[in-house]
Amino acid sequence: MIKLTRLDGEAFILNAELIKYIEQRPDTFITLMSNDRIVVAETPEEVMRRTLEYHRNKRVLPVDCVG
Repeated sequence: MIKLTRLDGEAFILNAELIKYIEQRPDTFITLMSNDRIVVAETPEEVMRRTLEYHRNKRVLPVDCVG
């Protein structure tokens, strides 16, 4: 799970396993496996960093994996 922020400033927790892809248009859009879309305040790079950290903490990725 990763903590993100909606554009209105509301924080929420997203299951990182559900992320299909991330786009910048200019806001950051996260498309989920269900094809639902969420717009967040974080940059695509920050969402990716948090997602990689989530997977590292699950031990899915090695600690020394380049992000």
